[in-house]
Formats: sequence, C-alpha cells, structure tokens
Amino acid sequence: MTSFDDLYAANARFAKKFGNSGLTGRAGRGLAVVTCMDSRIDPLGLLGLKPGDAKILRNAGARVTDDVLRTLVLAVYLLGVERVLVMPHTDCGMAKVTDPDVYALTQERGVDTRSLEFHTVPDQNEALRHDLTRIRTSPFLPEGMPVAGAIYDVRTGLLTPAAF
Repeated sequence: MTSFDDLYAANARFAKKFGNSGLTGRAGRGLAVVTCMDSRIDPLGLLGLKPGDAKILRNAGARVTDDVLRTLVLAVYLLGVERVLVMPHTDCGMAKVTDPDVYALTQERGVDTRSLEFHTVPDQNEALRHDLTRIRTSPFLPEGMPVAGAIYDVRTGLLTPAAF
C-alpha cells in the first residue's frame, strides 16, 4: 500500500462517471479566478460555475505573482479569458504570518528559504488592492479588461466585492 492508493482508488470511481471529455480547455464564461489554495474554497461552486467555465489559478494567499501574470497572459490570448476575479478569503494562513516568520519556521527544520518570497499578507485589503493594480496596469494584458476583487468568507460562503 502506498501513500496515494486512496487517491488512485477515488480517481477510478470518478473516471467511471466522468462526463467532461467534450470540454475544449477554453474558459467557456471568459473568466479567470485567482484564489487561494485553501481547501475550504470551491471556486466553481461558490460562483455558480461548472467545469469548463473558468480558469482557476490557485496559490498561497491568492497573490498575483509573476507566475500568475504569466498564466493570465496565456489564459487571455490562448484560452478565451476576458475578465479576471481576484478572490482571497477570510481566515487565511498567509495573513497570520510574515515572510520572516516563515523563514524562521523553516530554519528550525534546517531549511534556508530566504531566497524565496512567500508573499505573505499583513493587510489583506492592501494586498488585494496591490494585486488588482498589478493586473490592471500590466502591459501584457488588454487595456480596460474587466478586473475585480472580492473577499470570500469561509464561514458564511459569501463574497464581499472590493470597492477599489
């Protein structure tokens, strides 16, 4: 028995009922969602979407990193994305630590992570404002492309749209 047998067995059950083989890989609703890797978030479900409707980009803290920008460029020019929603959430672990905290935690285990930037979130509203501005002003994305931000509440399931 391996550490992944439960997952392979679950996949075999999933594949027996799989019905999405006709999807094209394009964003059917023209949407990309940047959200956190937190497993409490079901981006398709909470937005009333289904597989094939949107491109979902997930990372720790829902941050717009260089890799997220790279992926958005590909999504816009190759995969039908016409609008972007950046969606961090309440009770995020990235809002509870700083980069120096993470460095210290990993150093305790003998791992030097100081060459990495973790994009922790000391002020969630300011981080969201920064990330929205980063997309809106990117020279690689279409000028005037609709970009919005909203914070997802993991306790209530509600989105609070950002006012900036």
